[in-house]
Amino acid sequence: MSSGNDCQTQTFIKPAFSEEAAAELVDKVFGLKVSWLRPLPSYDDQNFHVRVLRADAEAEGADEYVLKITNADDSRKPDLIQVQTQAMMFLSVEGFPSATPYLTKEGNIMSLEPGDTGSGDTKYMVRLLTYLPGTPVAKITTNAQILYEIGKLAASLDKALAEKFHPPSVQSLHRGQFIWNLANVPLLDQYIYALGQNKYRAVVEQVIEQFKGKVIPKLGSFRACINHGDLNDHNILVVSSSASLENPQYRVSGILDFSDMSYGYYVFEVAIAIMYMMIESPDPLGVGGHVLAGFESVVPLTAEERGALFLLVSGRFAQSLVIAAHTALLYPENREYLMITAKTGWKHLLTMFEVGQEAVERKWFETARVYAPHAPG
Repeated sequence: MSSGNDCQTQTFIKPAFSEEAAAELVDKVFGLKVSWLRPLPSYDDQNFHVRVLRADAEAEGADEYVLKITNADDSRKPDLIQVQTQAMMFLSVEGFPSATPYLTKEGNIMSLEPGDTGSGDTKYMVRLLTYLPGTPVAKITTNAQILYEIGKLAASLDKALAEKFHPPSVQSLHRGQFIWNLANVPLLDQYIYALGQNKYRAVVEQVIEQFKGKVIPKLGSFRACINHGDLNDHNILVVSSSASLENPQYRVSGILDFSDMSYGYYVFEVAIAIMYMMIESPDPLGVGGHVLAGFESVVPLTAEERGALFLLVSGRFAQSLVIAAHTALLYPENREYLMITAKTGWKHLLTMFEVGQEAVERKWFETARVYAPHAPG
């Protein structure tokens, strides 16, 4: 649910392929015949769930994919899209449930194609990714077990990327003014107009000012890594691993949308995961401790990183809510999808500040301590 652009979110051109044109694209670029296709919700790219018929006799039936058509702005950054796709392939090999690309007829992982109308110079990067099974976390009632697993996943993913992922184009993940990198919360100043004048704007201004004063000066003490950057409740798929209806157990079956990957810090990833797991939870302030415990079972946070967690979670709320409001003004036809987080997000952000940093952190850290008695205080 993130804009793929750097600072100028207003410049992207979202693809607008018809279903017929998308089916033709699958045939033309990948040599596959579509038997069934439907649109998938997206922020600024265009995605289709595709079922194709395999012509070869050995592969009976149909295979399922996601046709991903990247917005025009990011399509001008082939190195960035390439490294995102390479990361997905790497993680799949490492045992993570990540999609992998179906190669084009020329044997490439992506292809730059003209728009549906064929007019103008606008071109879009096209990929066909394996379709992953499962239910989005947003559609289940989360419990301590899956929250812990999501925290563990976030840390394991970042650790694997930091230690083993070194392709030549990895430097393209140094994205500077990328609006969705948590270090860039202060850039929200230029989009805050979209909120109007109300209590929401006041709390966001408070988040930005505290972030500038208390987080930015400490970035140098955080441990750097590559972040997925968008482990939200729609980008993590799960399947049930038990038959119990009273105490369901889940395992992660899919990690989606690597378009927000960038260089950041370990603590960014856990803060982002906590924020998004709060969205649909009946106990939003309670989820952080379970996610944190899972994360720290792989990568324990330092005292400095723990001390920034409250403002980092608040910062991600602010990013999601402000950019959604800004983008909804530009693209009102996509407002319902853009404002998914806002339905409960504002309430959770206001509650965090009403309860206060000290009390929220105490709840998180005490919960995490139950999992690991010797975890840092």
